[in-house]
Amino acid sequence: MDRQLAASFWQQMWQGLGSKSAPQPLPTFIDTATFSSAFAVSELAATSIGLATQAAARLIHSPHPVEINVRLASRWFQHSFMTLNRPAPILWDAFAGDYASADGWIRLHTNAASHRQAMENVLGQHTRREALAKQVAQWRATELEQAIIDAGGCAAEMRSTDAWQQHPQGQAVNQEPLIDWQVTASGPVPAWMLPAARPLLGVNVLDLTRVIAGPVATRFLASLGANVLRIDPPGWQEPVLDEEITCGKRRTVLSLKTTAGREQFRQLLRKADVLVHGYRADALEKLGFDAETRQLLAPGLVDVGLNAWGWQGPWRNRRGFDSLVQMGCGIAEHGKRWKNSDQPTPLPVQALDHATGYLMAAAVLEGLRQRKEAGNGCQARLSLARTALLLQQHGYPAGSQQTGITPDTKDNLAMFELTPWGFGVRLRSAAYLPGTALVCATPGCLPGTHPPGW
Repeated sequence: MDRQLAASFWQQMWQGLGSKSAPQPLPTFIDTATFSSAFAVSELAATSIGLATQAAARLIHSPHPVEINVRLASRWFQHSFMTLNRPAPILWDAFAGDYASADGWIRLHTNAASHRQAMENVLGQHTRREALAKQVAQWRATELEQAIIDAGGCAAEMRSTDAWQQHPQGQAVNQEPLIDWQVTASGPVPAWMLPAARPLLGVNVLDLTRVIAGPVATRFLASLGANVLRIDPPGWQEPVLDEEITCGKRRTVLSLKTTAGREQFRQLLRKADVLVHGYRADALEKLGFDAETRQLLAPGLVDVGLNAWGWQGPWRNRRGFDSLVQMGCGIAEHGKRWKNSDQPTPLPVQALDHATGYLMAAAVLEGLRQRKEAGNGCQARLSLARTALLLQQHGYPAGSQQTGITPDTKDNLAMFELTPWGFGVRLRSAAYLPGTALVCATPGCLPGTHPPGW
């Protein structure tokens, strides 16, 4: 592990929290194996998990130092839940992935049914991946990317870092802080007890996130005892990730596109302490829930939002995922050159998603601390593209060697879980804060398992 890189991550992350106090000391790092990558992915994992844990320690005024197992932090960036006596879910749709175009490379993201349909509207239906590849090869990457986006799908051309820096969206992201922090109006002083064993006991967290980054944030909050209520739209399915990221949460189904659904959401928001959302930049505003309205409904609300491509610029409302951002901002192209490969080489894990999730959790915890001590609310905004910029500033020195992540061992495993899908086992926490258990109380569950109420 490169401690200098870890210290640089730590300083920038701490500044992003909006705290005027000096950065807290670095966590103690143990078992310091790291991923083999062009970028300091394991250092990012350890420091982002460390930041969220340190924010929890500050909230409860814990005198104990935070300890991070770097190997386990890296493993949590892969997956924390392993199925037993049954196959693990298939992570990618058969047609998702990287394709050679007429002038470069492009990544197609087709995991959601609607996104696959959008791709097929442009490229046609194919029974084999090889046939689709032949069709993609007839297109220029930029033109195909735009055609799929215009059809309502998700795609990203592989760009170099220099090309991204010259792109209007890349330039917009460069101007954004890691965490765009804003103090908002005060609300009533909360009556949280903040016990050290379960610091967020009694804190209501309304979760409007899906896929990885946002759910990672709310999973961490649930592991601290928060009452997390996740809202899914009707028909939404996320079978690949349900067991991984819904543990500790209650799940309800609600349509914000209906009058009744919006009224129900309004009632939920009135009793929420925290709102975590991952819709596109103007989606809540179009539904009648802009930032000002949210604060009026819940004075003092800790409001944390996520976007893929950044909150300013021409792509602020573009759909995006970790793998697409890696392609678009230069990470995959840099990895290709680093590995001397003829194909895009992304990070060994979806590190942008996971790191942003822990940064979001840290922002929530810092917001709760300020709410408890000063009464004010806050708004924090993060993006995968801005986290990517942070990582791109932390490449390994030339000639450095990474140890690699060791295989699973029994001492990594914390507990068995029985979910609606079967048995599995969860990794033990990568973070250690004496007196505070970082464990979700319930296994993952299906959408609609719980009613839309606190």
